[in-house]
Amino acid sequence: MFRATLKSLLARKVRLILSGLAVVLGVMFVSGAFVLTDTLGRSFDAVFADAYEGIDVNVAGKPKVALSEAEGEQVAVPIPAATLEKVRAVPGATEVTGVVATDGARLIGSNGKVVTSFGPPQLGENWLGESDLVRLREGRGPKADDEIVVNASLAQAAKVKVGDRVGVLTLQPKKEFTLVGVFGYSGDRDSIGGVNEVAFTTGVAQQLMLGERDVFNSITVKTADGVTDERLRDDIARALGADYEVKTGEQLSADASAGLKEGLSFFNKVLLGFAAVALLVGTFLILNTFSIIVAQRTRELALMRAIGASGRQIIGSVVLEAVMVGLIASVLGLAAGIGVGALLAYLFGKLAGGLSLAGIGVPPAAVIGAFAVGLLITVVAALLPALRASRIPPIAAMQDVATPDRPLTKVTVAGGIVTAIGGTLLFLGLSGNAGGSTLAVILGGVLFAFIGVALLTPLISRPVVALLGSIFAWSVPGKLGRLNSGRNPRRTAITAAALMVGIALVTGVTVILDSAKGSISALAEDRIKAELVIAGSQTGPRPPSFDPTVLERAAAIPGVQLVDGEYGDMAVVNGDRTWVAASSNVAALERIFGAKATAGDISRLGPEQMLLSSDTAKSRNLTVGSPVTVQLSRGAARTYTVSGIYESSQLTNPVVLPAQAVRDFAIPQPIQGFVQLAPGARVADVQPKVETLLADSPEVSVADRAAFIKQQTSQLDTPLRMIQILLALAIVIAVLGIINTLALSVLERTRELGLLRAIGLRRAQTMRMITVEAVVISIFGALLGVVVGTGLGAAVVRALKDEGITDLVLPWGQMALFLGLAAVIGVIAAVLPAIRAARINVLGAIAHD
Repeated sequence: MFRATLKSLLARKVRLILSGLAVVLGVMFVSGAFVLTDTLGRSFDAVFADAYEGIDVNVAGKPKVALSEAEGEQVAVPIPAATLEKVRAVPGATEVTGVVATDGARLIGSNGKVVTSFGPPQLGENWLGESDLVRLREGRGPKADDEIVVNASLAQAAKVKVGDRVGVLTLQPKKEFTLVGVFGYSGDRDSIGGVNEVAFTTGVAQQLMLGERDVFNSITVKTADGVTDERLRDDIARALGADYEVKTGEQLSADASAGLKEGLSFFNKVLLGFAAVALLVGTFLILNTFSIIVAQRTRELALMRAIGASGRQIIGSVVLEAVMVGLIASVLGLAAGIGVGALLAYLFGKLAGGLSLAGIGVPPAAVIGAFAVGLLITVVAALLPALRASRIPPIAAMQDVATPDRPLTKVTVAGGIVTAIGGTLLFLGLSGNAGGSTLAVILGGVLFAFIGVALLTPLISRPVVALLGSIFAWSVPGKLGRLNSGRNPRRTAITAAALMVGIALVTGVTVILDSAKGSISALAEDRIKAELVIAGSQTGPRPPSFDPTVLERAAAIPGVQLVDGEYGDMAVVNGDRTWVAASSNVAALERIFGAKATAGDISRLGPEQMLLSSDTAKSRNLTVGSPVTVQLSRGAARTYTVSGIYESSQLTNPVVLPAQAVRDFAIPQPIQGFVQLAPGARVADVQPKVETLLADSPEVSVADRAAFIKQQTSQLDTPLRMIQILLALAIVIAVLGIINTLALSVLERTRELGLLRAIGLRRAQTMRMITVEAVVISIFGALLGVVVGTGLGAAVVRALKDEGITDLVLPWGQMALFLGLAAVIGVIAAVLPAIRAARINVLGAIAHD
């Protein structure tokens, strides 16, 4: 039986290769995700090991408000210079050094634009001289207050050289400095982990990066001979008390690397999610392939039954074929995944500013995942055809067996049940009734919904395909293609379902994001009563900011009625972390954002008062007059009194603090500005004057309200494009499915094609017939995808109504594009099967059994 199975497999190797490709692509994503995260994880381990190599023990202040990696760089806590003496007094402590090194120093390049960072921090620090790690390549260290040095990668990105006068943005507005040196690192590296570094004299670094003189944000300590790092760490911790975090260099390295790995784990999950989609589509392809092969081998399998093979042996034969296909596909997918993981790691390193990559490694998870997934998917997809094969009666060996349509009752009932389960799970997840497993419940609902729709598809395939095929029925090849595409509803349905999954997911995501953009645009157009907005696009952990004096000078421009600057920070409010804001002109809450008071007075705000949105007040059980304790990123905790409550909206912040609180914000500069014009004033007259005021704030620009809204909503285009690109893999697999189905169908209909050719069907007509069949199946799958995707997207939008997505926007243009793309996909998929059908030898085909 094994030899017979092997011969059967080798006889159909081309057909099974197409099915195996689907598994290869899915496994490639799985193994590539693990290779990528392993490579980057080890690279970050090496980077931080180097960065903290010269540190035995480090002292830092405990953060006022803890931030995750996704929320940005942790705000440094100033340590008084006197603390250094306390550390020096601890036995075993030598070479105690005060360090200033915190995110937020943005160098202005030779082109007048700020050098941006897409992830790594932009450190402003005090120059501590050369060391085993740091080496000057040009010039010298800074000595005067208007001198700086930068690392080589930043000098290259900014296109600046020693002797240039350059601008730097920090906690304070733009300052001019002379570049007196460029430094690099051991191993001829231009940066460590893509970090941009600007080094000042110690006093200037303290003032610009920490906001005050005679403070540091960390203290590094060398351990004396005979004292372990751990012992010195514990001794220093006891000497300084609970307000400080004392760690060894190894702990610092491990903690820093772990924080980045947390972000990588999310990226890993995203890639695995797309791998799951690819494998789901591949399951349809493999199921269809084995179903067709079993149908074509009916007489062969019946003959085997007649000569003594049991049903279990027949099942084993088909499953063995699946195992061999899955095994080969897993090996190829693992190899492709290693290559893809290495390529993505290389690209990530480039985007991160030249991250030095560790050697490409293949973690056990990549190997185990590749073979487990590849084999599991292939075997599961082959089980139903295997069971069907085991039920073939021996008498079929003596008959001219066709493959009659089976009743659709069972599959329709099963599809209805599975779809109902999917709908129930989606309802529970989207309505917030899934407990702590909301994401898992929603994903399960989507999976069941897709499988349920796929099971129901045969019921509607024949009438819908007949309707679609009528478009091409004006010619004989068109009529034949239409009839062929509808002759086997199950096969057509499974082939179309593969394309449906990819198109449905793209359509659903597009509906959600377009609805979000439409809702934000409509709300902003209705509620923002400012004609001009000052803002920038955030490209790193810090939002762009500008000089607060711009607000005062803008208010003095003729034609300007009201100017408001908006500040933001993450804070701890009565023990809970939340986003807080401050306004330079609290009257803007009503006059610019249209907020309505529900209690108290929201038109003014004293230095010890605060305003709350109605949702925040309700959820925290606060009323006008309630005392609230607020801990900002800097300074001590303060108690404010609620003086007003306003109606919640997507454009208003949950908590508004007085302008005096801004000095303790992580970024004590406005991140947005709103300019309301007086009646009769023209935007064209005022906008250029505001632009002039922003000459020293190159991170931001001024735009009219429509352009600002478009800028804000366009940020949703990037994730949409990424999702569309990744889901294109599912569509590629669906194309393979159509090619496979048509190729197997051509083999199955060899005699029929020979007879058609014999009675006058020309080669070109044969090719058109196959093409029509492919196009009809493709459009049917795309149509299903558009309908299902629109339904899923609309359900999510409805569930997010309370989150501000109130307008359902259907992307009609994108839907039409998907249907048009489906027609093109059908034509492409038909090329090889059509050529093969046209080349069939007529006499040989007529004699084909």
